[in-house]
Amino acid sequence: MRLSAKVIGFTATLLLHPWAMAAEALPQHWASAGGSLTEWVVAMGGESKLVGVDTTSQHPDSVKALKSIGYQRALSSEGILSLTPRPDILIGTEEMGPPPVLEQIRAAGLKVEMFDSKADLPTLQATLLHLGRLLGDEAHAGKLFDDYRQQLATHQDWVKQAEAKQPAPGVILMLGHMGAKPLVAGPDTVAGWLIAQAGGRNLATQPGYKNFSTEVLAALDPQVIVFADRSLSGDAAIAALLKDNPALATTQAVKNKRIVQLDPTLLVGGLGPRLPASLNGLSQAFFPDAKP
Repeated sequence: MRLSAKVIGFTATLLLHPWAMAAEALPQHWASAGGSLTEWVVAMGGESKLVGVDTTSQHPDSVKALKSIGYQRALSSEGILSLTPRPDILIGTEEMGPPPVLEQIRAAGLKVEMFDSKADLPTLQATLLHLGRLLGDEAHAGKLFDDYRQQLATHQDWVKQAEAKQPAPGVILMLGHMGAKPLVAGPDTVAGWLIAQAGGRNLATQPGYKNFSTEVLAALDPQVIVFADRSLSGDAAIAALLKDNPALATTQAVKNKRIVQLDPTLLVGGLGPRLPASLNGLSQAFFPDAKP
């Protein structure tokens, strides 16, 4: 069978330009339900594609001007489908939901992409490459990952030098709201990853985030407390924490005034682009006698 000149020409075009059709299928309007994912989309040059973000997406400041789709765990299909322009895709981690809402969004024709929020480099690499494919720029995604890995390697060299002169401090990381009922981060969380990368020894061994009584926290006697409050900051956050958890006053961390505050948005949605820079401040707090 002989092929027509038109078919031959079309086939040649695809061979010469293999991304021609794929580029047309790339989503152009995005909704993002996860702070770290939003930050990575911006880092890859995709901010102009964002039409809505969730309440955990607070960085960079420019995304605060976008329409809100609510909290990542309590999304509504109406809030997402009513965005203008209407998104082609919704991205988020396995924390995104609830599931019936995601099914409604899929049924309405939107692509829903779920990413793993596990705090390790292989997961981050997979996330960045997937985002890179959706944005049509895997090369940029690969470079971002290589730069990220190099930043961590450089920081780990510094931590090893600091640990040679000073033992790793015992640390707990607490996530609170107005100081009350803080959750303590286990080793399998982004918070736990931060503690380890900064050179601390996480005194919490349970998986995920758990409520600890202040008596149990006092018994752990951390040398450093890292505290992230979702509503307060500065002296007000520390005052609320100590007022509602008075047993902490007996810990080394409080007695020696070694309470370090952390932006809670750093802990949402897996490893984000701001984490390497935040490690510097944590490590300085863990090893105050080491040179920067």
